Amino acid sequence: MQAKDIVKLVEETSLPILEEKGFEFVDCEFVKEGPDWYLRLYIDKEGGITIDDCEVVSRQLDKLLGDDLTEQPYIMEVSSPGIDRVLKRDKEFIKYKDRLVEVKLYKPIDKSKEFTGSLVGLVDGKVVIKDELGAEMTFDRKDVAAVRLVVVL
Repeated sequence: MQAKDIVKLVEETSLPILEEKGFEFVDCEFVKEGPDWYLRLYIDKEGGITIDDCEVVSRQLDKLLGDDLTEQPYIMEVSSPGIDRVLKRDKEFIKYKDRLVEVKLYKPIDKSKEFTGSLVGLVDGKVVIKDELGAEMTFDRKDVAAVRLVVVL
């Protein structure tokens, strides 16, 4: 089974568990890091996810997935996406509108690959932010490596 198929299966399997607990599915990835494979499930809820929340979901999901998910052994991690989360899904661009974000690009524009501004959102498939002077900057989504929330202390 390919990584994308595993991710899809884990998402489908985890949704009933998450809905029952009042949690939100944020993301899932199945990646190889060094010699090890990791299955990571990112979840959230209003007020934030606790370690106990992660443990409950991990145990239930592990029972449902069983041992036949993949041929290679893997380490399963269930966690919060964090306060500096990467925005991936369209609904996150709506939820975090007006929040300060950092946009990282694959290729530089005017010798810069990183831009910070207030998130306007997705407009016609493009990421739009406003800089501190209120000027809008627009980036084709295909050119964006990551959009991450900025932690303001």
